[in-house]
Amino acid sequence: MTQALIALGANLPVAGGNIAETLEHALEILGGCAGIKIAARSRWYRAPAFPPGSGPDYVNGVAVLETGLAPESLLAVLHRAEAELGRERPTRWAPRVCDLDLIAIGDTVLPDRATVERWMALDLGKAQTVTPPHLILPHPRMHERGFVLVPLADVAPDWRHPVTGRRVTEMLATLLAEDLAEIRLID
Repeated sequence: MTQALIALGANLPVAGGNIAETLEHALEILGGCAGIKIAARSRWYRAPAFPPGSGPDYVNGVAVLETGLAPESLLAVLHRAEAELGRERPTRWAPRVCDLDLIAIGDTVLPDRATVERWMALDLGKAQTVTPPHLILPHPRMHERGFVLVPLADVAPDWRHPVTGRRVTEMLATLLAEDLAEIRLID
């Protein structure tokens, strides 16, 4: 079994429910899948939509999974759970009822270090319009996203990025204080 980190987020409610309940349901779906155990989960946070102005605020969290699934198989499970909850993909970074992002699996680097580094360095404007042709791990933009790092610090503050070598707490320290102030814990 290997630890996998997933980010959960949503900014559209499912009919009759609230966003945090939808994300809780996503965790229930994942926990019921063969080969997956929920080892830990963060608290829920509210954060502005990314990119700015692209929709209502998000509810975000992170979960640590223990799994024996291969990265591509785990990603397929995440996509099935999103679809079960009503996720549609009209455009990249559009508002959504459920987004489950595979952030990392252990110290796996896919497809290779050079490719991950290229995607990490990609201009934000281009990153909004280009989709990778294959799974990239760790997630190439996680290190700059407070809405991922803040909840990740709840459950894995000492996790080390396999490409940069930085811990979650070190990545958080590089972000602007005013950006982090917009990420608020949901009671």
